[in-house]
Formats: sequence, C-alpha cells, structure tokens
Amino acid sequence: MVNAGDETAGHPEACVIGVDYGTLSGRAVVVRVSDGAELAVAEHPYTHAVLDRQLPDGTPLPPDWALQVPSDYIDVLRIAVPEALARSGVRPEHVVGIGTDFTACTVLPVLADGTPLCELPGLAGRPHAYVKLWRHHAAQAQADRVTALAEARKEPWLKRYGGKISSEWEFAKALQLLEEDPELYALTERWIEAADWIVWRLSGSYVRNACTAGYKGQLQDGSYPSGDYLAALNPDFAGFVSDKLDQPIGQLGDRAGGLTAEAAAWTGLPEGIAVCVGNVDAHVTAPAATAVEPGRMVAIMGTSTCHVMSSDQWAEVPGMCGVVQGGILPGLWGYEAGQSGVGDIFGWFVRTAFPASYAEEAAALGRDPHEHLTALAAGQRVGEHGLIALDWQSGNRSVLVDHDLSGVVVGLTLSTRPEDVYRALLEATAFGTRTIIEAFETSGVPVSELIVAGGLMKNPLLMQIYADVTRRPLGVIDSAQGPALGAAMHAAVAAGAHPDIRAAAQAMAKARPAVYLPDPDRAAAYDRLYAEYRLLHDYFGRGANEVMHRLRRIRANSI
Repeated sequence: MVNAGDETAGHPEACVIGVDYGTLSGRAVVVRVSDGAELAVAEHPYTHAVLDRQLPDGTPLPPDWALQVPSDYIDVLRIAVPEALARSGVRPEHVVGIGTDFTACTVLPVLADGTPLCELPGLAGRPHAYVKLWRHHAAQAQADRVTALAEARKEPWLKRYGGKISSEWEFAKALQLLEEDPELYALTERWIEAADWIVWRLSGSYVRNACTAGYKGQLQDGSYPSGDYLAALNPDFAGFVSDKLDQPIGQLGDRAGGLTAEAAAWTGLPEGIAVCVGNVDAHVTAPAATAVEPGRMVAIMGTSTCHVMSSDQWAEVPGMCGVVQGGILPGLWGYEAGQSGVGDIFGWFVRTAFPASYAEEAAALGRDPHEHLTALAAGQRVGEHGLIALDWQSGNRSVLVDHDLSGVVVGLTLSTRPEDVYRALLEATAFGTRTIIEAFETSGVPVSELIVAGGLMKNPLLMQIYADVTRRPLGVIDSAQGPALGAAMHAAVAAGAHPDIRAAAQAMAKARPAVYLPDPDRAAAYDRLYAEYRLLHDYFGRGANEVMHRLRRIRANSI
C-alpha cells in the first residue's frame, strides 16, 4: 500500500475511491488526497432499480412498498469501481483507501454471515426477504405505535427525534417484518443497514456506523430503546436489539478493516487497503461542501432532500429526523431533517403530465422535459400561475413526520398549463425547506447559510427560487459527486492521509458560497405565497382535516 504523498511511477500522489450508493444507481469517483481533484467517475444503474410494484419473480407488492436487490450493490463494485479507475489512469497500487456512503434508512435481513434472506433457496418470492429502501413507507402503522408508546412512557430518547419516529427507520421496518412475516423475522440473524452491509462485504468486518445507529436506530448516549419498551410494542420484539441489531460502533472516518481478497478481485484494488466505516449519503456530503462549522445547512437535493447541519448546542427541534453527538462532525451536535420527495415529485409530473405537443417542442429545441418546463416556467413572475402546492406526494418527513400525507395543488383552472404546475411544484419544495429552516431557528439553532449539493443544483431556476423563498444566500458544492467526494475524504482519513475530517475538508472540499442571492422583491412576493402554503400545511397536516388519511384507508380497503 502506498502512503499519501509518495512519488511513484505513473502517478505522483496517493488517491482514494469514494462510492456513493443512491436510490437508482451507484457512482464511484477517484480522488487525489492532496487536493481533492476528482480524476474520474463511473456510474452503474441498479439492474432491478426500485421494486415498488412486484418482485423479480412477479410477486405483486402492496402500496407504499419500496424494495431493492442487494446483488445490485455488489455489481457497482464489480463494474463502476474498475471503470472509474481505468478512466483515471491511476495505478491500483496508488489507491490507499475506499469509502462508501448509502441511502438511509435502507435495511435488510441477513444471516449471521451476511447472506441476504432473499438469496436463500425458496425465499425469492417473499417481499420481506429483500432490502427495504429508505422510501419504503408501508410501516407507518408500526411507526405510529413506536411514537405513541414512547410518548406514553416518556422515553427520554424521543425528544432527540423531534417527538416522532418515522416509518422509514429501523425499528418500524423491523416491527413490520415481525408482524407480517414472523417466520422470516425468526430467520433473520442480523438486521443491518445497507451502509454497513456493503462495508462488511468489502472488509470482512461488521462494524455498525455511528451515523445510522444514531439517526435511524435510536442509539442515544450509548443505549438503544430498552427491552421493556420493545416488549410493550410486541412481546416477540423484546430481544430485537440484543439478538439482531446490536453491534460494535465505528466512528465516522475510522478504518473498518482492510480490503478482502474477494473485494480486491471485484474492484481491481490492492488487497488490504483501508476500508472506511460506512456513512449516510447526506451526512457524508457536509464536509465535502465545506460545512465544518456551525450554522451552515447543507441540502442534498436529489430524489429526496436531506438537510444536515452541525451546531455546538443541543436543542429539541420539532419534527427533525434526529440530533446525534458527533453524527456528522466530531465534537458537534449533528442535526438532520428532510423532505421525502423532491426530484421524485418533478419526475412524477414529467412522467404523467407532459403532453405530446410539449415533447415534440422540447425535442425540436434539444431540451429534455425538465429543461423545457424549466425554461417555460422561468419567464413567469412570482404568483403568476395562481397556484399553491403541497410537496407531499411521498409523504412528509419533516416537520410533520407522516408518510400517509399526500400531495395537493390548489388553484387549477382550464387555462392552467403544465409549466404552471411544474413551477408550483418547484416552489412547494422550497416552501418545505423554509418550513424546516424556521423550525430550527425558532428552536434556537441558527441557520446562516444554505449550501446545496446533489443533482438538482444544476437547475438555476430552482436554486434561485430556494434563495428567494428562504431569504438566504445559497452556495453550491463545486462537485457533481458530493456524496462520493465525502466518502473519499473519509477514506483518506481512514487511510491516514489526513489526520481528521476537518483537515481533509481543508485540503479536499470544494464549494462556491453565495452563488444565488435572494431578490428582495421576489422574496416579498414569496412571503405571501408561503403564508398560503403554511395554512394548507397545517390544515391538512396537523389534524384539522384528516381527508388524506381517510383516502389512504379507502384505498387500502379497495385493494
């Protein structure tokens, strides 16, 4: 293994690999440890994508399910990593470490040796044997019980999660497994985050990363929810933590182990190089975006948005996804909030409401559907379309923490055009982010700047809307692969190339501050629309009208 800074033939500096596991694909990037230069990237789409209608064998899935196939994750190591390495021209012996990040909470049931249950004979047709993707929302009933019982018992950890536990998280999904397929629950020997499973496959060591354990597994102050609490949820759930979840905790940037011979054969990398402890795609991006000081909120905007920031003070923020000491950066409280649907909402609209005439016009102009709708919407004045929308097509993660909520568009007329609705949806996601920022600010956690990472930062109209709506300068990460860069930075720390993540950020991180500045006139116009958004938000989301929940029950009973 070559140490950082060694001069060798073919390449003067040591490099690391960052692998970002997203919702639909995995991306590998080769990064130089001395300056963060991204030398090459390769992407591999998951063969099975997201299973939300049926399993690979045709077994149908109920509403709100979202599963994945774990072998797709291994294919990223087999295909994307060697491709990126080849494109970079870096010799394998100059790679000193590999780091990964993953969507969360993306969890799977496995045997004690890490074998996923869906790979066992006779279990390919059992939905609960597969990976439950972060946006698997079919455990809402279990999440409601997890929250209600914690409230009744005054469990101290509940306040660390804004007072509500999400259906996306580990305990709700595991309880759903127990109650809907107890045979598979009994067969499950480890209930594991995909972030930790892939590190296990790379290093041969199962180390539970501190980030997902704290934010998604309710590990606070060194303890999980008690066995008494779990037994009160379901007597057969009493041993969940001790029997299936508990594992040694690895801190972010720690070395989990060395690359195994098997993983070296997959990736083309040297056996024994540092494999970093796993991390979450959003959280790992913060240092890559230079957000290593309090007050800088990073919004990682893709299919969903995750809002992360660090602070030197603890506060209870209603509806936050969690606050964990050292969850993002050592020595600081790491906060997380988020929106379950953002890019997914824009994609849904294009798939279902983009007329043929618009498609023909877009093709003639050389635009994709999103570019075309954005260009048409960009010419509008604020409020010109006469619409207001709620961004809940995938439920609400923050601040309501209710995935049985659904989307709304108010103000439709016979003259409403596709670009009108599209812009209203863009604005709705910005209003959702402002709601989150205000929850932090009113709880005593100041947000001075917003930095955006992720694929959606390529849309300048969307970025300007966010600056205007939030009334904050908006910076952007100067990398198209923010999570992968962050994973690579942590790998550099694990390999000893940098002493800690702050030093790695100083050398390798890249962001451009205040690229978009709020316009006072547009911001004032958006204040009026935001007031309408909040009226709808509270009316449908805080119990005044439970129509969305009633519609969910009607749909469930009709299937």
